[in-house]
Amino acid sequence: MKKILLCSDGSAFAANTYRYGAWFATRLKAEEVDVLCVTDTRGQQAVSTTNLSGSIGIDAKENLLDRLVELEHEKAKINHQRTKLVLKEAAQTLKAEGVERINLLHETGFLVDCLAKFEDSCDLIVIGKRGETAEFASGHLGANLERIVRSSNKPCLVTSRQFKPIEKVLVAYDGSPTSQKILQFMADSSVFAGLELHIVTVAKTAPEQKAIARLESAKQWLQQAGFEPICSVIEGHSEKAISNYVTEQDISLLVMGAYGHSRIRNLVIGSTTAQMLRSSHIPVLLFR
Repeated sequence: MKKILLCSDGSAFAANTYRYGAWFATRLKAEEVDVLCVTDTRGQQAVSTTNLSGSIGIDAKENLLDRLVELEHEKAKINHQRTKLVLKEAAQTLKAEGVERINLLHETGFLVDCLAKFEDSCDLIVIGKRGETAEFASGHLGANLERIVRSSNKPCLVTSRQFKPIEKVLVAYDGSPTSQKILQFMADSSVFAGLELHIVTVAKTAPEQKAIARLESAKQWLQQAGFEPICSVIEGHSEKAISNYVTEQDISLLVMGAYGHSRIRNLVIGSTTAQMLRSSHIPVLLFR
């Protein structure tokens, strides 16, 4: 692991996004952290495409449009200053948490589009579950989150609003190629060394021999990598069963695949994943 890309908009989730990013950076011995803050251009685009013809007189229309342009220019200046403050806060928090090399990146446009410029050189993307509208959308995911998870091929850490030291890690394992990728990541990195590791697979009925067999296979893989995982087959609907396990075992990080086996998995993130992200009060590390 060489570089982490941390996306921030200065929202209520941002401060703890920095702390989680720093935690992963130090555990993974990342050489540097990129902090990306993108100024949204939709306001400027709205002004430039506004059609006021026919609604008011020509002179009044031109005066009004000039005034709107001036206001948007002023707004752009304010947003630029705000972005500088957001990046400054990110750098201060990361340095306080032990990160030495920090690159502050300011782009104008849309986060999903800008991300493509930087994700190829990073090994992990870190983003808050919700952004600037967090106070008004507590039951929803951030507008950019699903698009980022869908478009990126890199692991994505979705952080929670409250920071909690990571001590217990739960892997939701279903035997899919993505699950195998998770196991390989854990074997190759140092991030989970010394932590209490749980691995569960969900079965509709118990006992289910296929579920038991795939869990045993995962257990052997992790044991060869030096872990002694606590393994369980849990029964029920995936979302509820995993949520209950997280609560009962006081799990502090959930690791799972972003998609299931649906034909439309390339269009939307899996229903189990989306529900876990909405309801979870702990960070979720997603793999494609």
